Amino acid sequence: MDVDDSVVIDAHAHCGIQDNSFDQSFESYLSYVRHTGIKSVAAFPPVAEIYDRHDFHFQDNDHWIDRRTKANQYLLNIGNKELQVIPYFFIWNDFAIDQITPQHKGIKWHRHPSEPVYHYDSEKCRRAIDVITEKNMPIVLEEEFSNTVKFINDYAPDARVIIPHLGGLNGGYNAIVRAGLWGNRNVYTDTALASAYEIQHYIETYGHKRIMFGSDFPFGDPADELKKIVILNLERDVEKALLSENLIQLLSDSNI
Repeated sequence: MDVDDSVVIDAHAHCGIQDNSFDQSFESYLSYVRHTGIKSVAAFPPVAEIYDRHDFHFQDNDHWIDRRTKANQYLLNIGNKELQVIPYFFIWNDFAIDQITPQHKGIKWHRHPSEPVYHYDSEKCRRAIDVITEKNMPIVLEEEFSNTVKFINDYAPDARVIIPHLGGLNGGYNAIVRAGLWGNRNVYTDTALASAYEIQHYIETYGHKRIMFGSDFPFGDPADELKKIVILNLERDVEKALLSENLIQLLSDSNI
């Protein structure tokens, strides 16, 4: 991965132009990060551009397939000299692994408990997990707690998984502690919207090699989320690991 390790990389942001509930365009994100030191961002399409999250019984259709395709393609065509975009492919129940390009550096896998479910028992799902694992692409997994545990332990035991928000939306930090997932060498995390206590506890307990700075833009302000890391007064090598080096290493190990 061609990124200077002296820059700050945001490992978790949403970016798109079809969901107008917030301005999530590249230009909007860039306006938030000027003068912050953030020069690169791992970006995912907004959830509302992928499926109807308000319909638990949602059935896919041509409209949503087209919307989803455009959402994933949008990330491939943005970025400039000020800010590099690292596109992640947001996968849904069509498991369109044929749309993953060499530009996509990771996978976004997302749903909340009240939302339509992934078809984990389908052959397409198993095939998608196999392909993603073979490519060694990191998967940002935001799922309810039970499915998080099953995904890591059963569905994709050899995949590298990022549990975002230090587990805040995957059942909570302590639930992940009790499940023993933070100690799994294939499980990573990001700091987006997590508390300072959780960040410090994680580092003290599990080390600093598998945790990365993230903002969760537009739900988090990148400058504020970055300040949260800086004021912890971490040792310089630990801070650099969180702010860039860990994500660079994670992505450089992929086979895509």
